[in-house]
Amino acid sequence: MTGLSVLDLVMIGEDKSFAEAVDESRQLARHVEKHGFRRYWVAEHHDMPGIGSAATSLIISEIASVTSTLRVGSGGIMLPNHSPLVVAEQFGTLDSLYPGRIDLGVGRAPGSGGPTVQALRRGAPERDFAQDVVEVMDYLADNGKRPVRAIPGPHNVPLWILGSSMYGAGLAAALGLPYAFASHFAPRFLHQAIAYYRENFRPSTQLSEPYVMVGANIFAADTNEEAEYLASSHRKWMLDLHVGRVGELPKPVDGYVQGLPANERDVLNQVMACTVAGDKAKVGVWIRDIIDQTDADELMIDCRIYDPQARLRSHQYAAEAMEELLAV
Repeated sequence: MTGLSVLDLVMIGEDKSFAEAVDESRQLARHVEKHGFRRYWVAEHHDMPGIGSAATSLIISEIASVTSTLRVGSGGIMLPNHSPLVVAEQFGTLDSLYPGRIDLGVGRAPGSGGPTVQALRRGAPERDFAQDVVEVMDYLADNGKRPVRAIPGPHNVPLWILGSSMYGAGLAAALGLPYAFASHFAPRFLHQAIAYYRENFRPSTQLSEPYVMVGANIFAADTNEEAEYLASSHRKWMLDLHVGRVGELPKPVDGYVQGLPANERDVLNQVMACTVAGDKAKVGVWIRDIIDQTDADELMIDCRIYDPQARLRSHQYAAEAMEELLAV
C-alpha cells in the first residue's frame, strides 16, 4: 500500500517571521499525524531568505517533540557539508530522544550556492560521497570499524539515499538502501532512475527489497480554481529561484501561470512536471496515475501554501483522496 509523507522546507512567507514558519510546521506535523501520514522530513538549505530549515537536526527534534507516532527525519542532510561523525552524533542523539521514529535521508548536493558552500566547508577538499555514507552507517551501528565512536551503542536510524540522477539510484541499489527521487523539482530522470535502482538492488541488513519514494507537488482544495490559486505561491517561488530571484514565499495571485511569458512557463512546466492542483477528485486521479506509472511505495508531498490553514486542508484532502483510492 502506497503511503503519504511530507517534505517541509519551513518556508518563511512574505510579511511573516521565522518563528511563525516554525510554528506552522508544528501545526502541519500534528495535523498530518492525525491523518495517517507516515513521515515528516525536513530539507537542509542555506543562505535562502525564504527557507528556515538550515539547522535541520534542530527542526527535526522540534517536530518530533510535538508528535508521537510520525516518523521524522531529513530529506535530506547534504552530507558533503558535514563530517560523517557529526551527522552520526546528531542522528544517534535524535534516535535516543525519539526511539524508532528518526530517518536519515542524505544527498550530495550543497543545498546552496558557491560562497555559502565555501563558508560551510572552509575550503576542505571534496570527499567521496559513497564513502561518507558508509562511515555514517558504521558510526550509527557502533560496529568498531572506525577509530572513534559516535553516540555509544547501536542506533537503528534508517538511511535513505536522495537523488535526482542515476548516481543516487546506483548508490542506493549497491548499498541496499531505500531511494527517494526528487521528482518534485527535478523530474527528468524519474522513470529511468527508479527502474535502474530496482533492477540493480542488492539486499542489505537494512532492507531486503527495493523501496522507492517519489516526490510530488500536490495542492488540494475545494475547487480546481482555488487549488490553482494556492499553488501560485509555490510556482512563483520555484520560477524565481531558477531565474535568480530568491526570496520569501510569496502570497498567492490569480492567474499566475497564464500571465507568464512562454519561456518562463516552459521552465516552470519542466521543473514542476510532477505536480497536481485541484479538488479531491482531480488529485485522486493524479495520485492513482503516478502510482501506476512508478509503482511508488511512498509519495512525499511538497506543498508550499502561504495560508497555513489552507496547507492543512490540502494535506488532509490528499490523504482522503488516497483513502478513497484504496477503498475502490
